[in-house]
Amino acid sequence: MIVLLAMLLQAQDIALDNEFVRVTRNAAPCAAAGPACQDRVIVALGEIELRTGSTRRKLVRGDIAVFAPGESYDVSAGSFFEVAIKPGHPPLPAPSEYIPPALNVVRHESDRLFIFEERLEVGETRARHSHRPRVVIQLNRTRLQQWPDGAPEIIRDIVPDQAGFNPPVVHTVRNVGELPLRGIVIELKAGSPRG
Repeated sequence: MIVLLAMLLQAQDIALDNEFVRVTRNAAPCAAAGPACQDRVIVALGEIELRTGSTRRKLVRGDIAVFAPGESYDVSAGSFFEVAIKPGHPPLPAPSEYIPPALNVVRHESDRLFIFEERLEVGETRARHSHRPRVVIQLNRTRLQQWPDGAPEIIRDIVPDQAGFNPPVVHTVRNVGELPLRGIVIELKAGSPRG
């Protein structure tokens, strides 16, 4: 009975799980850098503290910390997501062409990850651009109007504090909501190794 309860509680921590990533909320099952964990990203939804060895770092909403395979950490109680890239995942699909999105703030780039803070003010339009497969964690509630290549226009209500996984896309986006768009986007690069 206790084991079943622990499994149910652990399952409730999982915000997103697919063949590429596992995202947990307020839990860090990959903090010890075990063999089932490759690159990891902590995205703070509130105030938290990270410890790596004797180093302590405070994070606030929207801050990130990136850990390579083999690096371990400890995260204090609080509100956050742990995004763990799965080793041995299938090859990543790519957009039909790569056009970097303008107006974003690059937070981290490696040969496997491209992480940026997505920002778009109310009424602004981001010109045609593309994205690789990605985990998106929105920080503000707003509404977007999107024009994906070869598909009809889409209106999307953006809900904060949820983790989503989006396939590659080439599109144009306009913020038609009442608040600025603000989110953390973790793009998986096509060069990610198959473990």
